[in-house]
Amino acid sequence: MAAESPYKLRIEGMDCASCALKIENAMRRLPGVTDINVSYAAGTLALQLDEDRTPQRVIEENVKALGYTPIGAAAEAGIPRKRERLPWWGDVKGQLVLITGALFVLAFVLARFLPDWERWLYSAAALAGVLPFARRALAGALSGSPFTIETLMTAAAVGAVAIGEAEEAAVVIFLFAIGELLETVAAGRARAGIEALIDLVPRTARRQRNDAFDIEEISVDALVIGDVVVVRPGDRVPSDGKVISGSSEVDEAPVTGESVPVLKEMGAKVYAGSINANGELRVEITHVAADNTIARIIHLVEEAQEAKAPMARMIDRFSRWYTPGAMIVALLVVLVPPLAFGGDWSTWIYRGLATLLIACPCALVISTPAAITSGLAAAARQGLLIKGGAALETLGKVTAVAFDKTGTLTLGRPRVTDVVARVGAENEVLARAAAVERNTSHPLGIAIVEAAQARGLELPATFGGGIATPGKAVTARLKGGFASVGSPRYAAEQTGLDAKIAETITALEGEGKTVVVLLSGKTVEGLIALRDEPREDAAEGVKRLTDQGIKAIVLTGDNARTAQAIAGQLGLEARAELLPDAKLAEIGTLKQAGPIAMVGDGINDAPALAASSVGIAMGGGTDVALETADAALLKNRVTGVAELIALSRATLGNIWQNITIALGLKAVFLATTLFGVTTLWMAILADTGATVLVTANALRLLSHRARD
Repeated sequence: MAAESPYKLRIEGMDCASCALKIENAMRRLPGVTDINVSYAAGTLALQLDEDRTPQRVIEENVKALGYTPIGAAAEAGIPRKRERLPWWGDVKGQLVLITGALFVLAFVLARFLPDWERWLYSAAALAGVLPFARRALAGALSGSPFTIETLMTAAAVGAVAIGEAEEAAVVIFLFAIGELLETVAAGRARAGIEALIDLVPRTARRQRNDAFDIEEISVDALVIGDVVVVRPGDRVPSDGKVISGSSEVDEAPVTGESVPVLKEMGAKVYAGSINANGELRVEITHVAADNTIARIIHLVEEAQEAKAPMARMIDRFSRWYTPGAMIVALLVVLVPPLAFGGDWSTWIYRGLATLLIACPCALVISTPAAITSGLAAAARQGLLIKGGAALETLGKVTAVAFDKTGTLTLGRPRVTDVVARVGAENEVLARAAAVERNTSHPLGIAIVEAAQARGLELPATFGGGIATPGKAVTARLKGGFASVGSPRYAAEQTGLDAKIAETITALEGEGKTVVVLLSGKTVEGLIALRDEPREDAAEGVKRLTDQGIKAIVLTGDNARTAQAIAGQLGLEARAELLPDAKLAEIGTLKQAGPIAMVGDGINDAPALAASSVGIAMGGGTDVALETADAALLKNRVTGVAELIALSRATLGNIWQNITIALGLKAVFLATTLFGVTTLWMAILADTGATVLVTANALRLLSHRARD
């Protein structure tokens, strides 16, 4: 037996959730097919396939039998491509509208000249028009989906012809075809919301060859890592890279949603699709076209669309029982009044057929995935990446948001403000501390090394690498013995801190500074104070959360006084001096009161992000932000957290509106049907109308904009 391998297929004509459900049921019946994910929003079928048991052609044949068009395997990764857009009359469903409409018009015209043949003309038009739907109904029944909308439609149309209502049957078929076409148009609009991102990346790039003046124009697809490209004022950056020469402001709004242009100088990162404003830049390519920020966003959103949200799964389960239940109700409408109360058989058969049409589940089934898809697309276009419907749902239900401090609420670029020497001179203390921290990736350590370099200090040699004790200290062996740079608490554990040192630490921390202690053995050699300023939008971001009734907390390993100083400045609670395991425990405690979001930089905060109900990574489009946590703020602004939650709440509200519309209209028309008010064409128009209303309501989310 061959090993299973991933297989992904793009499908045309799959434009609603019930379509996806039929394909999913058909795939489940095939041997060697597992991990099935069908996304009508992305128009894809993804699965694990054992080709010895089921060849790929069998997959495609099953899809075709259900009335959809497979258009070739879609790569799991690669350069995103836009789908070819046909005019509505070039689509299969558009052609079906024209055919069913033409059949009805032909029957209508001929009936004016041949009145005696009127019933037979309309019957022929109805039966010919319903044939494509009947074939799909039969294929669905054979593949495990006996109760589909095509089944209801076919039964209603054939039944109407049988009781002499052929003219209405022909109208019903035409209206149903129009409803399917409208679903296609709506699905295309939702997909266009994501595919519009593809247009952000230019098709060509100006690559430097042998020298600065030897420039060639090549396809963006041909760029490789290490190539140097010239980005002129007004040009879009062709792929992710770093600036190696030049200085210019770059508009990153198309990628991150950040409205203010960002100054880019040597060493700065730039992202594919961003627009160079006023100076020429030379950029070294760090990601190929298939792996740039835009491509990763599109792939991640498509994956998110393929993963069903909890509410969507609930609606799917409900619809499996809803459709057969509706058919039983329609049968009871036909049988009970004539048998129990002596009602007229033709009248109640007619009303039973109308009930069948009213019961079509399209509007209900599409209510949740349409809203989720629009929400994901709206978020991506604003630099808010949400990796799945489940995360989108959870965001709207959070009762608290926990923030990491360094790099999240603050800029993540602490600077040395004070050096207090107890042994030797200030520069000696700073140089020895920098030597211990020289290979660190911690922001405080980096700041200490930068401060020493800025003063032109020569760092003592170290013997071996530094040893980190998470949340406490870094220790390295210098010429005179082991030295450590650690927190005051760590220093107090290693040796006693006299009253003067403790008083100095307290004073510095009271100014909102973080203090580290340089220890040589058991001797305190000095103190170094650093301060990391809050992000300019941090206070506004916290305020927006509290205005929404959400509790905001900072969880930090920093000392209590520094944490309180920052928290007081921003208007949130502080939980300080938390080691990694204590931070996880704090997340667990907060989750007991309700869903909690954790916001961090996506690197050091990975355990806390994973432990929270939904993890949100800051990162300005970095790899880590795109690959860690459940959501990412590409614009790297604290206000993005409130924007995510507002969008999620809008999506959840939209879902309940859609469900109310779908079930409310059905309830109204069911009542009017039982009283004989609703005709067959009105019944199908009610179903089509509900589907259109639900879809249009969901598409409103595409225009949802975050508050500036």
